[in-house]
Amino acid sequence: MSNTTSNTSQEQDQENAGDLGAAGSQLSTAPREESLANLPAMGVIGWVRWFWRQLTSMRVALILLFLLSLGAIPGSLIPQNSVDELKVQTFKDTHTFVTPIYEKLQFFDVYSSVWFSAIYILLFVSLIGCIVPRTGTFVGQLRSRPPGAPKRLTRLPAYTTWRTEAAPEQVHEAALALVRRRRYRAHFAGDSVAAEKGYLREAGNLIFHIALIVMLIAFAWGQLFKSEGAKLVVEGDGFSNTITQYDDFKSGSLFDNESLTPFSFTLDDFIGTYERKGPQIGTPRTYEAHVTFSDGAYGKPQKKVIKVNEPLVVNGTKVYLNAHGYAPVVSVKDGRGKEVFKSAVPLLPIDNNVTSTGAIKVMDGYRDKNGKKDQLGFQAFFVPTFAGNGQGTMFSQFPAADMPVLALNGYHGSLGVDSGIAQNVYQLDKSKMKEFKDSKGKQLKQRLLVGETMKLPDGAGSITFEGIQEWASFQISEQPASGWALTGAIAAIAGLAGSLFIQRRRVWVRAERGADGVTVVEMAGLGRSESAKLPEELAGLAVTLNAEAPTAPDPDTDVDEASSVEPAEGAEK
Repeated sequence: MSNTTSNTSQEQDQENAGDLGAAGSQLSTAPREESLANLPAMGVIGWVRWFWRQLTSMRVALILLFLLSLGAIPGSLIPQNSVDELKVQTFKDTHTFVTPIYEKLQFFDVYSSVWFSAIYILLFVSLIGCIVPRTGTFVGQLRSRPPGAPKRLTRLPAYTTWRTEAAPEQVHEAALALVRRRRYRAHFAGDSVAAEKGYLREAGNLIFHIALIVMLIAFAWGQLFKSEGAKLVVEGDGFSNTITQYDDFKSGSLFDNESLTPFSFTLDDFIGTYERKGPQIGTPRTYEAHVTFSDGAYGKPQKKVIKVNEPLVVNGTKVYLNAHGYAPVVSVKDGRGKEVFKSAVPLLPIDNNVTSTGAIKVMDGYRDKNGKKDQLGFQAFFVPTFAGNGQGTMFSQFPAADMPVLALNGYHGSLGVDSGIAQNVYQLDKSKMKEFKDSKGKQLKQRLLVGETMKLPDGAGSITFEGIQEWASFQISEQPASGWALTGAIAAIAGLAGSLFIQRRRVWVRAERGADGVTVVEMAGLGRSESAKLPEELAGLAVTLNAEAPTAPDPDTDVDEASSVEPAEGAEK
């Protein structure tokens, strides 16, 4: 029974398609899919052609786009070598079981992995192969005229008819003028008026696919030619955009170091204010870096205030304000009383109240009381707002420098800076150093207020807490083609909206004189997909056209008999 029903349905579909003819041709640029059951045996060329058709189908393009989004998930959740190698190493040390699996799957380099690149390239090829033929089809549709009406308009989803005493020619002329006023493309086609509207649907579809290609190209271009680095600058110091000035620098595989945008800036002042009351106490209210920058080697100095999400932009290179901290100013004297070191030493925050830690290293110029060369190192712990002695551990109570205190532990010996191995400036290598002892034989420790001095034992000198400066950390990045990516995203949204909300439809008006001399008007509409708006739109056209070609009286009505009928009760006499 089911097979009989299926065959009958197929026969009806074929009959309907045959009746509609060119009028029922597809209203989109999507290529028709061929069933494998109807294809002859395929050789190598046939299989290649079949694979190409599958690759360039919209179904496969959507699958690849989904896989691309799915592949980006590990790139967001797992640390990436291209972003922070230190985090990657920390992750490997912590998760020893999954690390070998992740390394084989290239999860630490997702965006440059073989599998992600394969999905990316296949998606690109699929979109190109989908757009090119559809664009040709769409251009052909724009240049062609709407097809003539099918023989049986009654088979269309929206249909209406009436009889009028107007001549067929008058009806056709009125219908043609009407649909053109409604912005239809219309013309006389045989014995009817053919009109079509909604081409922007397919235009939006093509714009969406082209925008995706623009976004893919912009993303690839940005990854290949991007540059990104970080620089910590203390108040009064500056930065010049050269490789040697960066604390950390990463770039794309095709980036040329000579192409760095020439500019420089000086951090004049950092201003930070914080909420002092309520549940949001300590929350930054003002977070500004006041800088003086120059565009080019000989550019005129200009003032600029850099805020969070309000970067300094110089010829496409953006300077973002990332972080802030304190740099205690210390001076060190050797055993003979000579000042051998005086500088602001940046310390790194470890909590939201800017409790900071770091190292102070005196590498050159220091001599003990006997004149022997040595090196000094101090572990530094700084709090901008000290709670006071006996008020708990030494952690800052507020981010502003209300009561700054610097705690120091002293060491002497070899800092290890001459070994040729890179060293973290914020950490102290104590493997070849000895700690200073106080008079009780314990490690020398002391908390210093601004202006106070810690004496080193055995005439080894002293270190003084001179004052405080602030520092700001900046991210300097150049991301080419970001404007193209944004344009592509906006165009994709606009194109998708057009393809979803605009309906392409066709309307036909046929007027033929009947055997009794009265004109029979038929109107029918066909849309790409079933929609309640098509019957409503056809009804509106029919009402307007009916006003110019009014309905003729029914010939079966006996006028005399109708006039002799008594009016209903309550009607006017």
